[in-house]
Amino acid sequence: MKEYQKKQWQRIRIALILNSDKRNRYIIKHHIFKSVGKNFFFQPRIIPADPELIKFHDNVIVTSNVTFVTHDIFHLGLNYLNKDNFSYNAGCIEIMDNVFIGCNSVILPNIKIGPNVVIGAGSVVTNDVPPNSVVAGNPSKVIGSFTDYVQKRKKNNVFYTNDQLWEKFQHEKNNKK
Repeated sequence: MKEYQKKQWQRIRIALILNSDKRNRYIIKHHIFKSVGKNFFFQPRIIPADPELIKFHDNVIVTSNVTFVTHDIFHLGLNYLNKDNFSYNAGCIEIMDNVFIGCNSVILPNIKIGPNVVIGAGSVVTNDVPPNSVVAGNPSKVIGSFTDYVQKRKKNNVFYTNDQLWEKFQHEKNNKK
């Protein structure tokens, strides 16, 4: 029971750390996940129920409100209905090198995300993601290649001030009419 309580206090502590850099340092220092590679960035304040079932390799960025589902709890419902002894259904998640996971995405159990992958915001990842791909949607589907995405970003690699962004926004919206 003590180990369970320790994990729960760690989860609460992580949720209360407002600064993402400090949160990352805490996660790494306390070995919250099975493993974490170099250049790891974890924006969510909620840690999954079974973080020891998740591996992150190098250069992984996890943006806000990403949910990692390492199990389902439906065995309880089945046991209530059928008076059987259904077991806890869990699975691992592995995120390879150079992966960006957009906000509000959901990664289901038994998923491997290959290297050089972008997962679009709001995606629900229900199957393994192949290397060098961009995926989006519910369920997520490959919509492009990582290499093409990087090339497109290089073409549009311009830094704007906030005022310039508003001017650009207004110009684009006014010219749509």
